[in-house]
Amino acid sequence: INSSWTYHYGDVPGEKTVTFIWSTVVALYAFGGLIGSITVRYFTRAMLLNSAIAVVATVIMYISKPTHSFELILVARFLFGFGAGLGLNVHTIYLGESSPKKIRGMVTVTATTFMSLGKLLGQFAGLREILGREECWNILLCIPAFFCVVQLAILPFFPDAPRYILIEKGNTQQCRKALQCLWGPGDYKLEIEEMLAEQAVIGEEHNKSVLDLLRDKHLHWQVLSMLVINGCIQFSGISAYLRHPYRTTYILNIVIFFPSSGIPVDKIRYVTLGIGASEVLISITCGLFIESVGRRALMWRGFGGMSLTAIKTEFITLSLFCLQDYSSVIPYTTVILIFLFFISYGGGPAGVAPSLVNEIFIQSYRPAAFVFTGFLRWLGFTMLGFIFPFLIVSPAALKSLSFVLFSCVCLIAALYVFFILPETKGKTLLEISQEFENIRACGSSTEDVLCLETKL
Repeated sequence: INSSWTYHYGDVPGEKTVTFIWSTVVALYAFGGLIGSITVRYFTRAMLLNSAIAVVATVIMYISKPTHSFELILVARFLFGFGAGLGLNVHTIYLGESSPKKIRGMVTVTATTFMSLGKLLGQFAGLREILGREECWNILLCIPAFFCVVQLAILPFFPDAPRYILIEKGNTQQCRKALQCLWGPGDYKLEIEEMLAEQAVIGEEHNKSVLDLLRDKHLHWQVLSMLVINGCIQFSGISAYLRHPYRTTYILNIVIFFPSSGIPVDKIRYVTLGIGASEVLISITCGLFIESVGRRALMWRGFGGMSLTAIKTEFITLSLFCLQDYSSVIPYTTVILIFLFFISYGGGPAGVAPSLVNEIFIQSYRPAAFVFTGFLRWLGFTMLGFIFPFLIVSPAALKSLSFVLFSCVCLIAALYVFFILPETKGKTLLEISQEFENIRACGSSTEDVLCLETKL
């Protein structure tokens, strides 16, 4: 930003100007993600389009340096954000609609696994020894183009999601061919009958809007569940410590560790790599156990572990603040707790949340549900992007108290999942809908339940 401004205008930009432009660069990614996530209901077959957009963004990002134009960085960041918001939703919908019921959770978790792997590869490529140098930053930010080109090459050979083909387009034969392409030879009569039963419930009503989703009284518990779970994930501390634009390296150095902690600053980035690697491994483990343990158990245990770890980190960090001159062990204990925090996250909320959206909403409401959850995700990301910089410049004791907030948020989510959320493992979408209708709380009406039972 400094060099391009000087090249075009002949003077050095002020500190406030650079900060404003940098903040805009950061915010445009989140804004693009927000726009991309809420357009998923219009582009549910757009993974090819999404890859093409990312390739265009990569080209723009690469030429921003030789053309001395930070304005191109702004454009590229928005397009990258749009692709991230749209791609994550479309990818998860495709996995959920294309996977067998018995391994639906395991297949959907792979979206989280490869997202974690992507972050780890980005952290690795960003090391100073590889591409994390001033002269290579535009090359580093072009790495996503490789994966986009691979997608453009192989996606034309994949069929549309079988559930989409049958329920939305009404083509049973094409649906069977798609199932055989994805699952192998077979008749799949039972699976097709289940889709036809869901199609009979939907009738002619397809592609509901977000307003329809929020107004439908039979879906209030599903909407509330997504609101609680996604809201608590955003404010559990994960977004602040891992997804924030300053990245974990900066946060661990400034917020948790002090100059007298004895941990060299140039080694903190390897702690970041360790966190990324643990997130990948625990995501794979979550995929292996999600069908046997169940979504609900993994979710409440994950939130509970995050709550317990966060409150322990609070006590350790306060001890570090008070005893930093007397103990060199406490900072490393904090590192272990941070690892446990991310392990609890990856083994529960991160792996299960994408599966839930696919499983608790029927076909006509699923795109709108992804719009709703995507809006919550990217809105939380944007809010934290503005709030967290104020936290990291606050007094050290106040910074550490953020763990108390994170612990309380995780505890609320754990209690909600334990007492309210029904198990979805191995059930059809209509059975899951009935489970939510059977939830009893203040003002629940048996008349509504009987009405849905008649409809089913």
